[in-house]
Amino acid sequence: MKNKKRLFLFLAAVLLILAVPVVFLLEYYNLIPKKSYTAEDFDIETIESTVDYDGDGVDDYRDIMLGARQDAKNRPKYKSEYYANAFPPDNIGVCTDVVWRAFKAAGYDLRAMVSKDISQNTKDYPNVQKPDDKIDFRRVKNLRVFFDKYATVLTTDTEKIDQWQPGDIVIFNNNTHIGIVSDKRNRDGKPYIIHNGGQPNREEDYLPRTKVVAHYRFDASLLSDDFLEKWQN
Repeated sequence: MKNKKRLFLFLAAVLLILAVPVVFLLEYYNLIPKKSYTAEDFDIETIESTVDYDGDGVDDYRDIMLGARQDAKNRPKYKSEYYANAFPPDNIGVCTDVVWRAFKAAGYDLRAMVSKDISQNTKDYPNVQKPDDKIDFRRVKNLRVFFDKYATVLTTDTEKIDQWQPGDIVIFNNNTHIGIVSDKRNRDGKPYIIHNGGQPNREEDYLPRTKVVAHYRFDASLLSDDFLEKWQN
């Protein structure tokens, strides 16, 4: 009887030890359901763009966020490849594909804008040796230069929760990852991020486990019509 009890206690201890890392991983990758919050829960005003570039009745910032969310719902397989026609199919993508698809939802051709700027100002892009409009817009370091030049630069302090708005663009780590700010927030008011790093949950409470190096808002009202490029289907 004592041996059975000891065996039971031993097995229970083993299961407990094994459960700890499993729960940690589930929590780390946001696979354990938890309540999300909105800006209103923290008395934060949601900023709307004065521009509706595609004329669909939805302002640019929300369009960008919804475009990123649609990509997250599509759950494209994380696969980095070069495509002769520049754009990967809808079921394939990396982090930068979330961004141009988000801009597409707002009516912008991000590829055309980035490629045009690179061709005219190649010296501004230290990671471009020879311009290639089929891939340059899918490089995080190139997008860092582009948004530094043409978007509004915002705080990287995630504690200033009122300055993080849906549709904002965020670059992480050593300019190696990029995503879009969601309209969902965690219990501390920090926004979720919509991104593709191959993780199970593409819209998640990501900020607490990463380093933000750049934060932008794309305000087309500050740019000339000649600079902007409309998405051509």
